[in-house]
Amino acid sequence: MSLFEDLRTDAAPEWEAYTRHDFVQQLGAGTLPLEAFQDYLVQDYLFLIQFARANALAASRSRRLADIRRSADALGAILAETELHVRLTGQWGIDRATLEAAPEKLATVAYTRYVLDSGHVGDLLDLTVALAPCAVGYAEIGRDLAPRLDGRQDHPYRDWIAEYAGMPFQRAAREAIDHLDTLAERSLTEQRYEELVTVFRTATRLETDFWQQALDHSSGGGGRPTGEQRSPHGPIEVTTQGRRGRRTGP
Repeated sequence: MSLFEDLRTDAAPEWEAYTRHDFVQQLGAGTLPLEAFQDYLVQDYLFLIQFARANALAASRSRRLADIRRSADALGAILAETELHVRLTGQWGIDRATLEAAPEKLATVAYTRYVLDSGHVGDLLDLTVALAPCAVGYAEIGRDLAPRLDGRQDHPYRDWIAEYAGMPFQRAAREAIDHLDTLAERSLTEQRYEELVTVFRTATRLETDFWQQALDHSSGGGGRPTGEQRSPHGPIEVTTQGRRGRRTGP
């Protein structure tokens, strides 16, 4: 088995909770409240900014050109992924500037900063393991949900599912798994593996919290941002405070 498969096996309860979360199941069924999806997309856009930084950090922690190239490819894929978010939120009248001005919620901060911290206090392998639940998990979720689109041209979340089920993202996930194995061949020991399991479990739990954050918002548990915009497609609320006086994001 690959290192990723070993990690997923040893973190099976956490992985199941993440990839089979209620948010994911409702999204696949097309019953996810639009408000939850909208809140998720705004936060995920901010999340991807920090993950772009994490991949840039991976390049700086790399000693070999092949590893730097791998980080650059991953960074390019993330930048392309942000365009999906811009396109979808644009349907509700939310432009890129408004997305970037929205404040990060607690689960967004907790997850992204944990990944960045893994790269600062650990090495390239630690950082790559912390990135893996997102890089590989979304591909698995997209692949699992793709059959839900059959015969449903009106599925409300067709674009999102198709993006992560598509070949470019599936290929990127396989490359992430292969890169983990390459790094593991250089430095993995039994003691080191146990440390990596902890990193992987924590990152996976934080992914689960990220889904839950969006569900809590739609049920009224996530608080209300100060700005509100509405469209025929449904409500979306985005704080736009502090364009000049407060800087959010990197």
